[in-house]
Amino acid sequence: MTERSRVVLAALDAVRDPELDEPITTLGFVSTCVVSAAGDVVVRLRLPTYFCAPNFAFLMVADAYDVVSALPAVRAVDVALVDHFAADQINAGVAARAGFVASFAGEAEDELDELRRTFVSKAVLAGTDQVCRPLIASGMDPAELAGLTLGDVPPSDELERLRRRRAELGLRADLAAPLLLDPGTGDAITGAGAPKYLGKARLTRTGIEANTGICRGMLRHRYAETGAGEEGSG
Repeated sequence: MTERSRVVLAALDAVRDPELDEPITTLGFVSTCVVSAAGDVVVRLRLPTYFCAPNFAFLMVADAYDVVSALPAVRAVDVALVDHFAADQINAGVAARAGFVASFAGEAEDELDELRRTFVSKAVLAGTDQVCRPLIASGMDPAELAGLTLGDVPPSDELERLRRRRAELGLRADLAAPLLLDPGTGDAITGAGAPKYLGKARLTRTGIEANTGICRGMLRHRYAETGAGEEGSG
């Protein structure tokens, strides 16, 4: 793999499956990433099944196109989805910067902003559980967690990821912000509401992890080769 390809793959790390909240690179969704000496980039994306939801697929292809196009010294960008029933519509729409509704004329009524926000909200819940689990395991009561700020939590990759997801929703992500926030309203969770909130966060996290495992298994069954950017790929 060339250094140019590594730069593009590093940029693609920022593109996440909206439902799984994991980079398309580590999931194995990037099958090809080739960059010419002149700066022409070709990226091919693949998904676990032929019938993966077209709205999710559109978001990933469009986001991939955007992050690659923003790189310096890139002359041309060719990002496309393969082996998918709606690939032609998605690829043509993304290349034309047409948006989801225009790409699926007569089939789609709304753009995907609200869908994206829904899944980022779920990521905030799941991330809250990841941050809170060690605290609960150490003996803290859920009601105590409602009195903590983000700055009261030991630094970790999980905490930084939670702060980024909050910021995407326009929620408070500074270290003085409450640890427990309703991702829909931005309101702090009270002590009395903490057990129910944390239970929902735990269920959200386990659901995402289960779906991630299923998707990985289906992708491995469908494609034998390792995706570009995955650990162990060349």
